[in-house]
Amino acid sequence: MARILVAYFSASGVTAKVAEKLAKAIDADLYEIAPAVPYTKTDLNWMDKKSRSSVEMNDRSCRPTIATTVENMAQYDTVFVGFPIWWYREPSIIDTFMEAYDLTGKTVVPFATSGGSGLGDSYKNMQALAPGAKVYDGEKFSQTVSEKTLKEWADKYI
Repeated sequence: MARILVAYFSASGVTAKVAEKLAKAIDADLYEIAPAVPYTKTDLNWMDKKSRSSVEMNDRSCRPTIATTVENMAQYDTVFVGFPIWWYREPSIIDTFMEAYDLTGKTVVPFATSGGSGLGDSYKNMQALAPGAKVYDGEKFSQTVSEKTLKEWADKYI
């Protein structure tokens, strides 16, 4: 049986809710990609060009530190990676996560939450950071998505 991980970063709690439903629906392990220095409301003010999130997203080389690591990433065959859409792509902390592990031979499936914008080039960015993995284009979900819908979607990749 394939081992599955649902890893997620959530700034407001919306992505966390979807990740929890997904992990439950597909009987996967759950891991929060938590920043070593938590984001404050001020940090997340996308309208302030000097806010932490704005500065990180304007510097494609930025790699925010993650508080913990996944124990034994090698045991997983499929990794679902969840995040809110920031500036039409994955947050920089997702780039940190993708570079932190050898994902060679693994299936990586992004999923996102957003008030409006889609995943953009997130999967292409993630594929470039994990060239040995197969990264799919993924899907955007609302926080009200059902476990049934998530399971039907995820089953295509497991």
